[in-house]
Amino acid sequence: MDGEVIVPFVFFVFLAAIILVPIYLRERTKQSAHALISQALDKGQQLDPQLIKQLTATEKQPRDKARSSLGSGVVLLALALGFVGGAFVVGNFADEAFWGMMVPAVILGALATAFILLAIVDYATQKKDQ
Repeated sequence: MDGEVIVPFVFFVFLAAIILVPIYLRERTKQSAHALISQALDKGQQLDPQLIKQLTATEKQPRDKARSSLGSGVVLLALALGFVGGAFVVGNFADEAFWGMMVPAVILGALATAFILLAIVDYATQKKDQ
């Protein structure tokens, strides 16, 4: 195989693995919970309804939106600062390179600001609801 074929093939295999492995692991966990329940029922053991509900629960735990938004904002802000730093490094070579690096920095900075403001609003409404 030539390098022109291997690289895209590896990329798509990696992408498929990232998507499919968590789905497979989640389904395997569900199957093991159902197998455990069926084994206990076959042996005639009494199962607590709360335990059955906990083992077969498919709903996700509610996530903290404020914390998630703040985390996204901080990561985007770090990326924006990285682009600003890169702009100053490459800006010594050409003026166009400086402004070319500042464009993604401004976009990422604006997104980071929006996520941080969203986290503040989510935290304030969460605090008000309690």
